[in-house]
Amino acid sequence: MEYGLIGEKLGHSFSKEIHEKLADYQYNITPLTREEFPEFMKARGFKAINVTIPYKCDVIPYLDEMDSNAKSIGAVNTIVNKEGKLIGHNTDFSGFLYMVEHHKVTIEGKKILVIGNGGASKAVIAVLNHLQAKEIIIIDIVSGPGVITKEEAVKNHTDVEVIINTSPVGMYPNVDQSPIDLTLFPHCKAVLDIIYNPLQTKLTKQASELGMQAVNGLEMLVGQAKYAVEFFLDKSIDDDVIDPIYNQIMTDMMK
Repeated sequence: MEYGLIGEKLGHSFSKEIHEKLADYQYNITPLTREEFPEFMKARGFKAINVTIPYKCDVIPYLDEMDSNAKSIGAVNTIVNKEGKLIGHNTDFSGFLYMVEHHKVTIEGKKILVIGNGGASKAVIAVLNHLQAKEIIIIDIVSGPGVITKEEAVKNHTDVEVIINTSPVGMYPNVDQSPIDLTLFPHCKAVLDIIYNPLQTKLTKQASELGMQAVNGLEMLVGQAKYAVEFFLDKSIDDDVIDPIYNQIMTDMMK
């Protein structure tokens, strides 16, 4: 494989379609089990790859370099093999920032609840800090340093104004699941779910029903892919390409 995507479960991915619209190369979807992952990384048999759940942090020990953005986030979703050296980047930051700004979601001065504490969460939190969120509450199944449980959030943080799901809860095929009940957060004005399949998750559907702004993760996916291609091919691509690809996928999925 020269270009492609690695992750554990990739049946839901649109990355091949997006990359092959953005660039003139074949893009392969390569699911890897936990056992297969180390051998794949040691072999270095690729020109450039994207990385998704659950390997965005696991790839780091195999890298020779990370750019400053990936280092500060602590997660990698893009790796370029440059003359045998693996260089890690993070385009989730730019993709999520594009999504937030495109939908004019106000972050500055707001109290934000982030669901999930994996690699995608790290990029999202970096964007929230960049946009000067007032306070960021992180919840996950297991609490730890800086991370609380959902029960603690419901007890002490019902005043959050924006909720962001970075977990896989609600992703195809488990479309009947939701990571949280939004009726418990009456001050919430906007809900962003980085899941893009289905286009409307149970979480974003509930947000719309409650009159909250609801945004899915498809634009983030297309945006981060565009920024990844720039690293893959070492060239700049105008942001204007994002909307047409996003709209085409939306149209295809709604047929």
